[in-house]
Amino acid sequence: MASGGIAITRESHGRQVNQIVGEGMKACLLQGPAPIETNPLRFTDVAVPQPGPGEILVRVRACGVCRTDLHVVEGELPPRKSPIIPGHQIVGVVEESGAGAHRFGKGARVGIAWLHRTDGTCEYCRAGTENLCDHPSFTGYTVDGGYAEFVLAAEDFVYPIPEAFADDQAAPLLCAGIIGFRSLRLSGIKKGGRLGLYGFGAAAHVAIQVARHWGAEVYASTRDVRHQQLALELGAKWAGGTLAEPPVKLDAAIIFAPAGEIVPAALKALKKGGTLALGGIHMSPIPALDYNLLYHERVIRSVANNTRQDGEDFLRIAAEIPIHTHVQRFALRDANQALNQLKYDAIQGAAVLVCDGAC
Repeated sequence: MASGGIAITRESHGRQVNQIVGEGMKACLLQGPAPIETNPLRFTDVAVPQPGPGEILVRVRACGVCRTDLHVVEGELPPRKSPIIPGHQIVGVVEESGAGAHRFGKGARVGIAWLHRTDGTCEYCRAGTENLCDHPSFTGYTVDGGYAEFVLAAEDFVYPIPEAFADDQAAPLLCAGIIGFRSLRLSGIKKGGRLGLYGFGAAAHVAIQVARHWGAEVYASTRDVRHQQLALELGAKWAGGTLAEPPVKLDAAIIFAPAGEIVPAALKALKKGGTLALGGIHMSPIPALDYNLLYHERVIRSVANNTRQDGEDFLRIAAEIPIHTHVQRFALRDANQALNQLKYDAIQGAAVLVCDGAC
């Protein structure tokens, strides 16, 4: 924490909690969207937030760098809060709890994901599809996120982190992992099925491990030769260029790359009745499609956010496998560098910001 902050004790609703006092904390602050090449994140001091009812204050140990963060920084997702601290793949320890927050004790290791909170009352929440909530908030987009020394979270939307994973290994699981897992579910892939993965970054390099655990054959299409090699190392049957045609027809495919021009190629690779899942939150325009690509009951479906059940199920399976994440570590102050490398496919696996006393 910046400037030698100290902790004092106060009473809240009959129990003691710690209160962080000091001049502030270090954080990467985005004043407004800009190309990442201009290094728009400012490493600066900001006030340490204090938890309200049902919230916890988490001391950040690691925060994964996601392509969604890049969409936030560059304005491909319309700004919802300005200034904003990005980051939504957060692993840390509970520092303080607000009124009514009893689920985690001080020092508990927790994970914070993209879905910060839902209203709990709309038709989608009532139907068990809270990922489609009418009035959600999102970590690092509508509320400040984990590119900082401390972050607030709604306790009900926080995950315990399996002991098997180190902080930097666990961070990418909280979005790349969870969204990849939901994408696999929505693709309908089954044991013995043939699955295509388009784009082989953080999400795909986790998803392939789950798919192989489920007994699926995986075919990876990605433009970077290093990423093709990683896919083969992780058990892909075949790896080729982004628009290269796999050697067999696929039962299902997932596009993780935010490139709409991949959609026709992926549809062409599907068998009759196959499903194409679009795993990103943002995608460039999809070209006009020949109806023959959709005929024979091929399906295109998007993947929107995730439910807490997705996260719980995935983290349990991730620990059972166990998932191994390939990570490249950066200091918190180097968030611009990490995002620049992510934009140009220079990250093998997942980038992670670490804050272990030397941010």
